[in-house]
Amino acid sequence: MNRAHLDWPFFDPAHGELAASVDAFAATAVAPAGFAERHPTSSDVDAACRSWVRGLADAGLLRYCVPAVFGGALEKLDSRAICVVRESLAYHDGLADFAFAMQGLGSGAITLAGSKAQRARWLPKVAAGEAIAAFALSEPDAGSDVAAMTTRATSDARGWTIDGCKTWISNGGIADFYTVFARTGGDGSAGISAFVVPADTTGLIVAERLDVMAPHPLARLEFHGCRVPRTALLGDEGEGFKVAMRTLDVFRASVGAAAVGFARRALDLAVRRARLRRMFNGRLADRDLAKAALGDMAAQVDAAALLVYRAAWLRDVRDARTTAEAAMAKLVATESAQQVIDASLQMHGGVGVMTGQLIERLYREIRALRIYEGATEVQRLIIGRQILDNAGPYGL
Repeated sequence: MNRAHLDWPFFDPAHGELAASVDAFAATAVAPAGFAERHPTSSDVDAACRSWVRGLADAGLLRYCVPAVFGGALEKLDSRAICVVRESLAYHDGLADFAFAMQGLGSGAITLAGSKAQRARWLPKVAAGEAIAAFALSEPDAGSDVAAMTTRATSDARGWTIDGCKTWISNGGIADFYTVFARTGGDGSAGISAFVVPADTTGLIVAERLDVMAPHPLARLEFHGCRVPRTALLGDEGEGFKVAMRTLDVFRASVGAAAVGFARRALDLAVRRARLRRMFNGRLADRDLAKAALGDMAAQVDAAALLVYRAAWLRDVRDARTTAEAAMAKLVATESAQQVIDASLQMHGGVGVMTGQLIERLYREIRALRIYEGATEVQRLIIGRQILDNAGPYGL
């Protein structure tokens, strides 16, 4: 994997050392035999994901998901470190990246807004791989439009009762706890609150496992009179939407980093294919069309990486709110990676569409990244709204 970008001014020397440690881990830690060569069952996926969580914890990589005071590697969440880990893991294995990312996303709201007791209970377990985390935000009719959620939490003297449905929940069915967002007030974003709900809470049901083209643990959750104590409230009542958006500001750029990792792997595969494939009394690499395609791919990878690490650097170093920058990073990186992977598959010819080929798996993996944590269309709306609201450097 080309590491030249780690010499960019966005990084400290420690980030380069971290990337090398991730590569060393990924070189020896692989998914179960045959996992990539067939469409695995839910139990296969669950076992593989748990295995990755255990391996990532043993390698010390999950410590980058939480602050040092709770067993983390750094004093506070470092967006550049999270992005470096995700890019490196995605280059090697999409499910490994997924396992790392969900530990961070699922616990991120606790890091940012949790009480001391909530942080002390869950974050050390996340870092040690002893608890699998999940982020339960989306609903059947409230995915991109989060403010339209209908899951409701009502309070009484004993605590909260949650009723409703969540879907497309990553780690659904294997998580030990869920960060759940529910309506506690009126309509709109101001009426949403966040809760930490252990997976074994009575009334929380894994109603359906969802089988997708790039297998990950996904599920639809139902809440039927799910009772949690008053201490389950995460942050202040009515602040859930803000908590969700703050969490996504941290981890949305890292989705772009994962896309860059997929794209770098596809580019490397294309270069190898071009050098080895014989055609018309020469090599594919000797053809101008192939050179031009590789040039476009390389430019797209670097452009995406620049946006990803700009967003991460602004948050880490300038302590800036990066809603627009993170949206740009995810938008450009995921869309560019789709184009790079498609071009690489095209250069592979018929081999590229054979089940079990790495480039075919990358083609399936990248498609989901253009949707989750805010689809491409939503990122465009976020950026446009930031410009119109005169937010940050984009105001006129």
